[in-house]
Amino acid sequence: MRTATTVEASGGEHWTDTTDFVVEAEKLGLDICWVAEAWGSDAPSALGYYAALTDRMLLGSGVIQLGTRTPAAVAQTAITLSNLSGGRFLLGLGASGPQVIEGLHGVPFARPLRRMRETVEIVRRLLDGGKLSYSGSEFTVPLPGGEAVPMRLSARAEHPIPLYLAALSPAMLRLTGEVADGWLGTSFVPEGSGDAYFAHLDEGLARGGRTRTDLDVCQGAEVAFAPDEEALRAMTAGRRKELAFSLGGMGSGSTNFYNKAYSRQGWAEVAAEVRERWQAGDREGAAALVTDDMVLGTTLIGTEAMVRERLRVWRDAGVDTVRLYPAGDTLKARLTTLARAIELVRQVDGAP
Repeated sequence: MRTATTVEASGGEHWTDTTDFVVEAEKLGLDICWVAEAWGSDAPSALGYYAALTDRMLLGSGVIQLGTRTPAAVAQTAITLSNLSGGRFLLGLGASGPQVIEGLHGVPFARPLRRMRETVEIVRRLLDGGKLSYSGSEFTVPLPGGEAVPMRLSARAEHPIPLYLAALSPAMLRLTGEVADGWLGTSFVPEGSGDAYFAHLDEGLARGGRTRTDLDVCQGAEVAFAPDEEALRAMTAGRRKELAFSLGGMGSGSTNFYNKAYSRQGWAEVAAEVRERWQAGDREGAAALVTDDMVLGTTLIGTEAMVRERLRVWRDAGVDTVRLYPAGDTLKARLTTLARAIELVRQVDGAP
């Protein structure tokens, strides 16, 4: 398995910490650093900066959100970052959700699946150097009725640009299997991933005439090490509210892809109740419903032996790249946790 992490550039004194973390993570042997873009800083600006400070590590947009840029702007960004970094850029795209897309950007969230498919088609056409003449249900380029003619980008991609899709819903998973080079996943429970995730990915792969070897399965989770069982119980208790937020507070009042993902992996009843209590304002009550098994099932938290065994389970479930979110209150603590986790991944893989 390859190793990865995700960072989000943040303001104030944390800018320096995040930059130092990225630089030191490369020295530890990390394979990929993804840069998130939610409702804070943008990803491409930080990626260009990190590309100038690193030499070997791959850098990815994790993710650029549909609706925040035109497909042509996405292609321009991808070519620029790939060429500047010497071919170290991975293009990650995601649909996001109605709260961010409509509430922040003022763009309709409707038909995200169709918008994603057409965006991928347009981006790939531009990356290949072709003129853009496209007529779809979401995008028509050039706009009809005017004087514009089809154009191609003057910039050329000097390296291959792998395309990853962030997906949780069955339909988006099928599209990922059909058209993408990689899957950026989350809310992953390996024991329930077959029906919840891989069945849909495999259906899409078959539709595209491909196999699992054509798709990089990149899954992420927090990693933290507990010295003993008592410390582990304290760790899991501290993460219940975070998981309750994912189940109850993410998305909008009617759309929560994280809640649906957990529901498909065996926790439908508790996920529904957590969401109901969270939406009603009972945050503590929602967190109290989250069990230790739920926290441990969706993270890489435990003693070193537990985390090592959990990584084996992830590998055997079909994970190709493990995205590590190292716990720690300081930069040094996060890097120490990351180094320890990278070594465990190497042990599981039998790498020197």
